[in-house]
Amino acid sequence: MSQLFYVHPDNPQVRLINQAVDIVKNGGVIVYPTDSGYAIGCQLGNKAAMDRICQIRQIDKDHNFTLVCRDQSELASYARVDNAAFRLLKNNTPGAYTFIFKATKEVPKRLMNPKKKTIGIRVPDNNIALALLEKLEEPLMSSSLILPGNDHTEYDPEEIRDHLERQVDLIIHGGYLSEHPTTVVDFSEGDPEVIRRGSGDPSPFE
Repeated sequence: MSQLFYVHPDNPQVRLINQAVDIVKNGGVIVYPTDSGYAIGCQLGNKAAMDRICQIRQIDKDHNFTLVCRDQSELASYARVDNAAFRLLKNNTPGAYTFIFKATKEVPKRLMNPKKKTIGIRVPDNNIALALLEKLEEPLMSSSLILPGNDHTEYDPEEIRDHLERQVDLIIHGGYLSEHPTTVVDFSEGDPEVIRRGSGDPSPFE
């Protein structure tokens, strides 16, 4: 049976954030809010937890996970970011963007695209997610919470609880969220290329 934390979306309770981080560090799988709907995540490099996420979402082990980071400086530890890209990121993070870069050696090989050696990375514009990441002091290995048979990211934490309360360790209730898919920008070949446009304003990367 999973725990359910009601966390204030503007002023996350420190006690609950600390408990959530302890669950992650102990190998737990958590559901948490982002600026693009709810996500499911675990500690970076925890293979058993990653396998649980794959089972919950019914995705294979080659699924491209995203590293969710607290800021652009942390992002640069896991991705090969040149000065021009760093300036673009600084102006557009946090925000509803997923960036694809060549991965550094800090990224476990099983998380990279096996052919391109790339990794997806983002900095979410959500107070709860950022508080989690600040306390964790490392990225969350994460995936949008899209349940089997659906094509949208989950937004209702009560419905998530109905589906997953026996499959995850923690659900963070951070309110009912609108689904805003991220814009995906590929920097892996140098110049930015918009792979997918989100539901917000036109991308500044074009």
